[in-house]
Formats: sequence, structure tokens, C-alpha cells
Amino acid sequence: MSKYAHLLPPGSRLRADVAFWLTEDVPSFDIGGFVVGEDEKTATLLCKASGVVAGIPFAEEVFKQCEVEAEWFVEEGDFVDIAKSKSGKVQIAKVTGKARNVLVAERTALNILARCSGIATKSQRLLQLAREAGFQGVIAGTRKTTPGFRLAEKYAMIVGGIDPHRHDLSSMVMLKDNHIWATGSITSAIKEARRIAGFSTKIEVEVQSEEEADEAINAGADVIMLDNFTGDGLQIAAQSLKHKHKGKSFLLECSGGLREENIKQYLCNDIDVYSTSSVHQGVGIIDFSLKLDH
Repeated sequence: MSKYAHLLPPGSRLRADVAFWLTEDVPSFDIGGFVVGEDEKTATLLCKASGVVAGIPFAEEVFKQCEVEAEWFVEEGDFVDIAKSKSGKVQIAKVTGKARNVLVAERTALNILARCSGIATKSQRLLQLAREAGFQGVIAGTRKTTPGFRLAEKYAMIVGGIDPHRHDLSSMVMLKDNHIWATGSITSAIKEARRIAGFSTKIEVEVQSEEEADEAINAGADVIMLDNFTGDGLQIAAQSLKHKHKGKSFLLECSGGLREENIKQYLCNDIDVYSTSSVHQGVGIIDFSLKLDH
């Protein structure tokens, strides 16, 4: 059976990311680790807020590099409901290792779990609201991610059930307003991009009006992003484009402004993809703690 962890690059990439995060947290002396020494200890990893658990493979690599073992009592993507616990906390893992190693791993592992779980929980919630509103298309994240933590954030979106969109500048061609202005026209930008990208790479074009969308579709764009169109204007433009260009193969995407509070008024099924940064920018965390057994 496939697991979310199988998505992650094997070997050096994950090890290098985690090694950097640990080095950032212990740049020189670890006096606290010196104080506690190397006695074998066990610790309990607790979830203290309801949400989707995400980030376990990253936390596992932290523990591995710190020579600590973890026994997990939840699966990646499980929803933990603390309301079912009298203490308001749910034990999700047992951690074993030398005291100093456990405490070196503690904060880095908890930070990863907290951030990834917050994104996964927000992603799942937004997707649920979209489905409840009758939208059958794609909800996607954006590339407005944290430098150095993009892999984990995009991964958390997938665990939460939404589309991660493109991961980087090489994943898909995205021609935005600056590209159009620098090139001279939508048509010339698409023509030049297609010449290099070939048939296997999709080209998306950001447009500011229905007329620009017409030009992009006629020039062969695969995805048309209706950027910052609002309310009724978005729905009118989407319906018009689908009617005018019936028979042509393209997707309509809307980006900007989609949030939990406005989702019912925002969505329409003439739009194929809604992309939003609200699932990963300014998103709250799911709180975890690690306590030595004593």
C-alpha cells in the first residue's frame, strides 16, 4: 500500500534538509545536552490540538539523525480529535534514546510536525468547504512558500487532500504580467515558451481581462489564470470563455482572495482550478509537545 512518505525524494535531499535544520538549531555548544548526559530515556510525544497529523517522515529523519527511535501510534494524514481525550492531549508516539539526543531532536521535530499539520488541517478544511458548496474542481496551493521549507509545505498540502500546484519554476511554465510586458505580447511569450518547453510541459498564462484570455487560448495556452477577477465578474468571464472556445482544450484557474469566509460566494464550476495561499501563508499550527517520562 502506498504511503505519503513514498512521495519524498529518497536519500540525500531529505537528509540534507534535516541536517541543515538541526545545524541551524545547534550552531555551536549544546550546554543543555551536556547537562542531561547520555542516560537512556523515553519520552511521550503529545498532540494538544485537534487536526490532521502531517510531517512524520521529516520528524522521523530528525530522530534518525539524532540516533533516537520513535514508535508512532498514528498514521500520516490521521485526524486527531483531542475532544475524545479527558486530558485534552493525545499520545501519538513514544520516543527512546540518550537524553541529550532526545532533547536535541525535540524542538526541530515538533516545529516540523506543528507547521506541516497546520497546513494539512487548513487544506482539508478548505477542500471540505468547497465540496459542501458544490464545487467539483481542484483546490490548489501556491508557490508562495517558505524558502528552505517548500518541500515540507507542498507535501503537507497533499496530505491535507489538495493539489500542490507547481513546485518550482521548472515544474510548469507560468507566464505572468511581467513576462508579458518584457516579451511584448501574450502570443509572442507563449510562442517562445512553447518552442523551448516542447509538448510535455504545460504553459499557464495570467490574464487581466477576457480579451487577454481570448488571446492566450488562441495562442495555445494550456491553463488560463483569471487573476483577481471578483464575484460575478469572475463567473461571467468564465462562462463566456467556456462558451466561446468550446471544443478547445484548456483549463481556467482563479487565483487570489479565496478564504474560508468567502468560499461559498467565490466558487463556480466553470472554473477548473482555484489556487490560494490561504492554506499555507499565515496558517496556525497544530500544537505538539514532547515530555520525558519521569
